[in-house]
Amino acid sequence: MLEIVLAGGWLMSPIVLCSVLSLAIIIERAWTLRRRKVLPAGVVEKVSAWARQRELDRKHIEALRQSSPLGRVLAAALDNRDRAREVVKEAVEDTGRHVVHDLERFLNTLGTIAGITPLLGLLGTVIGMIKVFAAIMEAGVGDPAPLAGGISQALITTAAGLTVAIPTYFFYRYYRGKVRAYVVGMEQQALELINSIEHGNRELRRSELGWG
Repeated sequence: MLEIVLAGGWLMSPIVLCSVLSLAIIIERAWTLRRRKVLPAGVVEKVSAWARQRELDRKHIEALRQSSPLGRVLAAALDNRDRAREVVKEAVEDTGRHVVHDLERFLNTLGTIAGITPLLGLLGTVIGMIKVFAAIMEAGVGDPAPLAGGISQALITTAAGLTVAIPTYFFYRYYRGKVRAYVVGMEQQALELINSIEHGNRELRRSELGWG
């Protein structure tokens, strides 16, 4: 492997660096974007229980906000639960955009790596072919050794660039889609929670008035 990297020339250094960085981001995002960490189970039910027990105070809402990305979105909805539905929805969407920014951390870097590594490979190809033609101009086609060296460099850098770019692009698209799905789920749960709380408040008022 070391011989292959050395045969690829100096352009193999940034390609190898990109591969290491890409692998680190992929592992970090896999750990951070676990479903149980982003959308932990039972949060909505717990908040609904707080609402029934009249415990939706500032302390509980702040604890909810710090617990998870889902908690941040639900806390934004709860902060505006006494306002018009349009205001609640706008607050949830605004918080959702901030959550997206945090969940997409390093993904732009991953996309950049997926874009530049094939170009680095292509640059290596061009440099290798330049060496081939320079060798032909100096020694003709009688000695295959200089020609083989340039062609080898061209093929190695191209293969290395694509080897890094293809899985990197796959994970870039995968994580982007995963984040989008998470945010949609969070917004839906937040609005469902508000509907549940509104329904509970109406039932409580009816009970207090002796209507039900």
